[in-house]
Amino acid sequence: MAADRSALAALVADVGGFHIRDRALRRAQAEMTKALTAGDVPSAVTDRYLEAVQRYFSGFEREARTHLADVERRLAKVSQLQFNLTAERGVAARRVEVTQGVLARMLELARR
Repeated sequence: MAADRSALAALVADVGGFHIRDRALRRAQAEMTKALTAGDVPSAVTDRYLEAVQRYFSGFEREARTHLADVERRLAKVSQLQFNLTAERGVAARRVEVTQGVLARMLELARR
C-alpha cells in the first residue's frame, strides 16, 4: 500500500502543477491532498480522484492529439512546398547559368 500511496502522492503533485479550473477536479484534488496529509486514503476517495483526473485530462489529451495532427499536416504541406521551391530554384539557377554562357559567348563574338 505504501507504493500506491507514494504513486498517488506523485500523481497529486503532477496534477497540482496544472492550473485547474474544473470544480470537480479541484474538489477531488483537495480531498485527496487532505486524505494523503491525514495518512488515511479511503478507496472511495481514491476512486473519485482517479475518475476526476481521467475525465479532466482525457479531454485535454484528445484536444492535444487533434492539435498535433493538425500541426503535422501543416508541416507536411510546408515540407512539400519547400521541396517544390528547392526544385524550382534549381531549374531557375540552371537557366541563369545557361543564359550567362550564351551571353558570354555572344560578347566574345561581338568583340572580334
